[in-house]
Amino acid sequence: MNRKFKVTAPNQVWFSDSTELSYGINGEYKVRLSGVLNLYGRRLLAYNLSITETSAAEIQVFQRAFTQAGDVHPMVHTDRGTAYTSKSFNQFMDQFQVRRSMSRPGTSYDNAPMERWWNEFKLRWMDRHPMAKTYPELVSLVEEGIIYFNHHNRSAQRNGLTPDEYWNEAI
Repeated sequence: MNRKFKVTAPNQVWFSDSTELSYGINGEYKVRLSGVLNLYGRRLLAYNLSITETSAAEIQVFQRAFTQAGDVHPMVHTDRGTAYTSKSFNQFMDQFQVRRSMSRPGTSYDNAPMERWWNEFKLRWMDRHPMAKTYPELVSLVEEGIIYFNHHNRSAQRNGLTPDEYWNEAI
C-alpha cells in the first residue's frame, strides 16, 4: 500500500485487523473482534468475534466479506500477525485472486485506516455504552455499533454521507 489510502471505487482495497473487547461484571472476559474494512468510504464489510486471533477466525471474517461483496479481487492489507501469515490463511486467500499487502514490522501507521476505525468504534460506541455483562449482550452491542457506523455515521471525508450512502453513489 505504501500508505496510499485513496481509492476511487468500492472493493479496490480492503484492510483487516482485530481488536480486543472486554465484557463481564468487571470486564474480566476478553474476546477478539476481527473486521474487514473496505477502504472506499470506510465501510466495515464483515466482522467476527472469537476467543483469540487465529487464522481460522480471520478466514471466517474474510469468507463473510467475500460472500457479501461477490466476485471481487481487492488488494488486501493486513499486519504481519501470525493469523495473516499462516499457511491456511494464505491458501484461503489464494482462491480469491487478491493482491496482498502487509504492514512493515512495527509500523502500525501502515494499517492506519483499520486502526482508526477500531479507535472510533471503541471511543464513540463501546465507551459510550455500559459494558456488556454477558456475551450475548456484547454481541448485540457490537452489532448495533457496526450498524451505526455503516448506516448512520456521517463524515466530512465522505461529503457528509454515511459509508452506505457514499458506497451507493459509486455503484
